[in-house]
Amino acid sequence: MKIHEFQAKELMRARGIPVPQGTAVTSVAEAVKAVAPLIEATGNPVVVVKAQIHAGGRGKGRFIEEPELGGVSVVTEGRDGGVEAAKTKVGDLAARMLDGTLVTVQTGPEGKPVRRLYIEQGVDIDRELYLSVLLDRASSRNVVMASTEGGTEIEQVAEETPEKILREEIDPGLGLLDFQARQLAYGLGLEGMAFKNGVRFIKTLAEAAVELDTDLIEINPLVVTKEGAVVALDGKMSFEANALYRHPEVQDMRDLSEENAAEIEASGYDLSFIKLDGTIGCMVNGAGLAMATMDIIKYVGGQPANFLDVGGGAEKDQVAAAFKIITRDPNVKGIFVNIFGGIMKCDTIAQGIVDAVDEVGLDMPLVVRLEGTNVDLGKQILDESGLNILSAADMKDGAQKILEATKS
Repeated sequence: MKIHEFQAKELMRARGIPVPQGTAVTSVAEAVKAVAPLIEATGNPVVVVKAQIHAGGRGKGRFIEEPELGGVSVVTEGRDGGVEAAKTKVGDLAARMLDGTLVTVQTGPEGKPVRRLYIEQGVDIDRELYLSVLLDRASSRNVVMASTEGGTEIEQVAEETPEKILREEIDPGLGLLDFQARQLAYGLGLEGMAFKNGVRFIKTLAEAAVELDTDLIEINPLVVTKEGAVVALDGKMSFEANALYRHPEVQDMRDLSEENAAEIEASGYDLSFIKLDGTIGCMVNGAGLAMATMDIIKYVGGQPANFLDVGGGAEKDQVAAAFKIITRDPNVKGIFVNIFGGIMKCDTIAQGIVDAVDEVGLDMPLVVRLEGTNVDLGKQILDESGLNILSAADMKDGAQKILEATKS
């Protein structure tokens, strides 16, 4: 689960992690009203207006309606400027951003609608750095990653200058040790007060990752001021879904408007669903088999339209719901059902497919590969249904058949 920047900063602030002051707003009037208290509290005549969407790259993003306007805008007062002038400019920016569609490198060309802004104090930046704590699933441990290349996408840094990425693996029994935090701060070139503050910041962020069960906390940029303060200028957090029951305060931060409608519907049936950009819908039981199914579709030259794992113990109503979610995608030209019956019985899958087709119809090719528990009964249910179903002998055969069927 992802949350917005302003929410991530609330969680960081509560744990003593330095972040700029700011206010989340949903209207132009609220944006204008937020300016004066910020300037009075900080004495800084610079405010920043930030679009709040679940995507990175906002600063370099563009609004579809306003090509010249990025998703992060700075309003700077002149020497003789006053609060009134800042209010006027912030109001103009807020009016142009709110309800606009922001396109970034992470949203795709369709962009994301902006329903909320964050009005934040300006910060006198001396240096920009990168810092994150992420779950390394290969080692099942959190890893702190840092780089001097703040403000740049970390993927770009990894590709062009991988030697500039620092890593420290965290022992879950010990936490991030002091010497590891000092090594990272030293590697980032921090000195004096900035070094002390940087060590404290890194350790506190690593502790927050464990406490909140995050799979990612990313701060890009992490900034250093001329006075040696170390501040999270941005903040991104995502959480391990299976641990959310321990964090009701985080669950309350979920913004369903930022999530794919089909994925929300699937979660209501305890289905694991992720929409992709291809044309071949997949329905599989088991995450590993689902990944292998997508791989084999790619191998034969097709493009999967989704990841969908119905799980090992799904009932027929869940299977029917999964089938309907797939067919509702206008990009799907054919469906490949790939089931290995262990706990999940093949006849349950078959009956779920028949029930779903009876309800929503079927106007596209359907290839089914069944193996395992009650496979003969499952095939009998499909054969007697009268549906136009192609049977596959194995995974590769099924992938080839659905690809040929969608082309024809």
